[in-house]
Amino acid sequence: MIELDDLDRAILRALSLDGSLSAGELGRQMSLSQPAAWRRVRRLEEAGVLAGRRVDVDRAALGFGVTVFLGIKLATKGRVSLEDFERAATAIPEVQVVQHVLGLFDYRLRVVARDLADFERVLRRRIMTLPGVGNVEANVLLTEERRPGPLGVADSVGKR
Repeated sequence: MIELDDLDRAILRALSLDGSLSAGELGRQMSLSQPAAWRRVRRLEEAGVLAGRRVDVDRAALGFGVTVFLGIKLATKGRVSLEDFERAATAIPEVQVVQHVLGLFDYRLRVVARDLADFERVLRRRIMTLPGVGNVEANVLLTEERRPGPLGVADSVGKR
């Protein structure tokens, strides 16, 4: 595990709020030169702490007004490999996240759709035909509150 100092944590906080910051802008915010800021970011990337920079896309603005979380229990774990299920599930464009989990279900999927009729089509034609699907439970997202920032524990990450 990489040791993080206060400056590393400040960089993580800044990038988690705006992943598009240039090394120059990040350096100005951190009172560092552009090369020094770049070296810090590169070190965090090489250590796997920063795994990429993403854009937060508003799904509703693109016409995807429904988000559904599915719990999927595989019926035939012995005959279907987990890799086959994961490969097929991630190939469905409406499936945004595939998580292999412990508990009542084997997988949790986040699915987006234009509306409930569109979701029903995706469920019937794509998800229910995935290899090994047994039981499926759906939870429709009503509201979502996001907390910006790294993990919610940025001030304690890397401290001993």
